[in-house]
Amino acid sequence: MKFTHVLALAASAGLMLTACDSSGGSRESIRAVGSSTVYPFAKQVAESFSRSNPGMRSPLIESTGTGGGIALFCQGVGADTPDMANASRRMKVSEFETCQSNGVTDITEIQVGLDGIAFASTTGGIMMSLTPEIVYKALAANPYGEEQTSETWADVDPSLPDVPILVYGPPSTSGTRDALKELVLTVGCESDPRMEALKESDEDAFDRTCTEVRSDGKYVDQGEQDNLIVQKIQGNKNAVGIFGYSYLEENEGRVQGLPMNGVDPTYDNIASFKYPGARPLYIYVKQAHLQAIPGLQQYLDQWMSMWDKGGPLAKIGLVALPAGAMEEMTGRIKSHGKLTAADLESDGVLEAERAEASAAAGGDSASE
Repeated sequence: MKFTHVLALAASAGLMLTACDSSGGSRESIRAVGSSTVYPFAKQVAESFSRSNPGMRSPLIESTGTGGGIALFCQGVGADTPDMANASRRMKVSEFETCQSNGVTDITEIQVGLDGIAFASTTGGIMMSLTPEIVYKALAANPYGEEQTSETWADVDPSLPDVPILVYGPPSTSGTRDALKELVLTVGCESDPRMEALKESDEDAFDRTCTEVRSDGKYVDQGEQDNLIVQKIQGNKNAVGIFGYSYLEENEGRVQGLPMNGVDPTYDNIASFKYPGARPLYIYVKQAHLQAIPGLQQYLDQWMSMWDKGGPLAKIGLVALPAGAMEEMTGRIKSHGKLTAADLESDGVLEAERAEASAAAGGDSASE
């Protein structure tokens, strides 16, 4: 269906759908951009969608990184912009405001499942029990505002192996990098009481001190291809990789997860939020494109049919949402609830998930 034809329909429905791209073209296939972590799940959904809808064009799924994907998504509405953004972190208020200023005013946020930031090594390679504090001291550019002098893991903590620090991880555009900062580095940084005082006196200095990663070759940015990180650590028994749990699951037998706070990165530990690196995964949808792009609603329905525990996406590493959260997200797919800045400023849904997961885990323990 051409966007020029849809414009008349959109106007009558009160939608703010701008004209087609500058060349006057149109698009009949779904286009989603964003997170490399969400990519394999979105691709699987796209393949199932194509099998179920042989008359429709296969969705185009691009791995651009969360930040890059949301930037493309927020450029505007029309055939030359993506319909969806996949994200391994929540959209930022600043990104939402960019969307709004560019006419992307009606957005639906859907949490599709959970993932974990896995620290891993090759099978038979280096094995360590990590903590956020250890990771922060090893990777921070200036740990606690001081010069970074750690060359080996033993320099960080004498109980760790006396081998050079070498970590392959995600780039600054990746949602995995954002989650690394929020869930691990900042937590490790805040273990020092001086950092709480710094946060009160100079929040920008606090952010730099707690989240900037060293650039001396000990931390190696491997771009948006998590499979490349897997390959790198397989080639060096002392190297550590950072990527989404799904890649750990996908490469079972070739790589091994490193425990964090004594908790292994497993499906059950992520689902119960026992694992410190557990995080939600999202897709964002332009409501203005729902009627303009053939099959977009059906594609969302396909996600819904595949995200259950034990379902097709769980088999490739997606951790299913708690039942209450899944029911809420199902409602959003059907009703297209509109995201607001106030929603993004609140973590109410995630807190409810944690409470539900904790209660379920307690119930399971009680029944054993």
